[in-house]
Amino acid sequence: MPHSTNKELVLGIMVGTTGISLLLLWYHKVCKPKTAMHLPKFLTLGNAFDSVTLQDEMQKDQGTAATFHGRQLQILEKLNELLTNMEELREEIRILKETIPKLEECVRGELGGKATAHRISPQHRARKRRLTTVQSSGISNSSEEAESEGGYITASTDTEEQSFPDPKALNIHIEELNLDALLQKADNLRMDESKKIESFELLCDHKEKFKDEIEFIWRLVRAYGDMYDLSTNTEEKKHYANIGRTLGERAVTKAPENGCCHLWYAVLCGYVSEFEGLQNKINYGYCFKEHLDKAIELLPEEPLLYYLNGRYCYAVSQLSWIEKKMAATLFGTVPTSTIQEALQNFLKVEELQHDFSKANYIYLSKCYRDLKQIENARKFCALAKQLPCITREDKDAEEEVKKISLALMKK
Repeated sequence: MPHSTNKELVLGIMVGTTGISLLLLWYHKVCKPKTAMHLPKFLTLGNAFDSVTLQDEMQKDQGTAATFHGRQLQILEKLNELLTNMEELREEIRILKETIPKLEECVRGELGGKATAHRISPQHRARKRRLTTVQSSGISNSSEEAESEGGYITASTDTEEQSFPDPKALNIHIEELNLDALLQKADNLRMDESKKIESFELLCDHKEKFKDEIEFIWRLVRAYGDMYDLSTNTEEKKHYANIGRTLGERAVTKAPENGCCHLWYAVLCGYVSEFEGLQNKINYGYCFKEHLDKAIELLPEEPLLYYLNGRYCYAVSQLSWIEKKMAATLFGTVPTSTIQEALQNFLKVEELQHDFSKANYIYLSKCYRDLKQIENARKFCALAKQLPCITREDKDAEEEVKKISLALMKK
């Protein structure tokens, strides 16, 4: 699999490392002054938490320990409630951000006598190109149907009908391919970042014919992941993530010994977790790790798996004391990992595929920086600079390169 499959996904997946800290700060500002007075000490525990002192205090008497535990649970309940409220607020802000430009366009259109331009998604843009061909042949398009999960049909909106021709009309122009030829063509298209949408649509065009073929299904799951990555609209991302995860679950159920099924199901679980509350984020985190480990067992030579595992280990190693405590309270177990484990995974990626990605070099640099091996950190930061920017993840990594370079220059 090419390194362009790398995603900026994975590991807000565990507990929302930064999100929970921000949430606690917010809680500190808005709650009752009496409660807020105790939060700064609570927040500064982190990795510097003195476990010996805590044990001494808790051993004074069982009553104190019970009170402490009860207060802990109350705080966790409040945090979960506040997180839900913040997610609702974030959704309202997103809607406002999307509505204001549209309102401005509408006003300009009214004043200038022009219709408001319709913004379409990456999938819609590709379909619209096909629509031009269909219309030139005198074939009318339907406004009643659009694609949904696994090729099922749902009612479309008025705006969708501008971009989605009748599937039957499209089929006139679909090239008939056998399974092997189809999969080869889809894989080849996907190797070019600019043709991932075309690869996705090729698979969609054939899903009714090959919907029971496992090699087809996991590629379709992967394609939904690509569409998630290419989309900029939150609702579109959520749509692609949910469909892909559902198909991925079907794939691992149908073929439990297929490593690719476990790999892409894990990836889509990571994407779906971005839209979930705290408890579901943690649930999907465990699901992600379970299927990633299974995929590594089945595909020990696939570098992408070690990159994802490295990302997971690195994120877990950065969890604060309170984040680990919350996971333990909700599920009874605490995820554990170290910088050293993360480093070994990223080195394994480089061993299997030299110059795998900018992002892998960046994480190697971060690991060595955290381990105080500054020369190695500078070495991999320099290697990251040399690789070209191809994917969106590469562009994000380029920004990281600049930050880390400046920080390492001061050491």
